[in-house]
Amino acid sequence: MKKSYQYLTLLAFVVFNFSNTNAQISKAEIRATGLTCSMCSNAINKQLKALPEVANVETDLNTNTFTVTLNENTTISPTTFKKSVEKAGFFIGSLVLTSKNSSIKNEKYIVVDAKTIDSEEVTFQVLDKGYVTDKEYKKLSKSLKKLETYLANNEDDFHIKILN
Repeated sequence: MKKSYQYLTLLAFVVFNFSNTNAQISKAEIRATGLTCSMCSNAINKQLKALPEVANVETDLNTNTFTVTLNENTTISPTTFKKSVEKAGFFIGSLVLTSKNSSIKNEKYIVVDAKTIDSEEVTFQVLDKGYVTDKEYKKLSKSLKKLETYLANNEDDFHIKILN
C-alpha cells in the first residue's frame, strides 16, 4: 500500500510539473531569420512537421513565416519551436502563439504589458532572447530592465506581450 501511495505521489508530481511548463497552444506563427532560398524553408518545415504535436505547417516564402497548427489538446513549450528552427540551422525572429487563456496563467509566462485578457483564447508574442531578433532583444532589454526575470535570461521563463 505504501509503495502505491509513493507511486501516485510521484506521478502527480510529474504531471503537475509537465503541465506547468507547457501550454495548450493551438497555433504558432514563426518568422525565421537567415533564410536565403526555398531549400532553407524546407529544412525548417521538415523539422516542424516532425513534431508529434503538429497537425499542419503552412509556409509564406515572402515573409519567411511558418504558421503551425497544432493537434487539439496537446501541450507544447515555446522552447520546442526554438529548438526545431535552430536544429534546421536558423533562428527565430518572431514567435506569436495562440493559446487558451488559462494556460498562460502559470508562473512560466510573465506578461510584460498591462493588457487584460478578456477572451478565452489569447494571442501573444514571446519576447525573450532567441524568440526575437538580436536588435529587438537589445531594445527590449532597455525597456524591460526593471524586470529582473527578463535580464536573467532564464530558459524556463517566457516574457510575453498580449496582442489581442
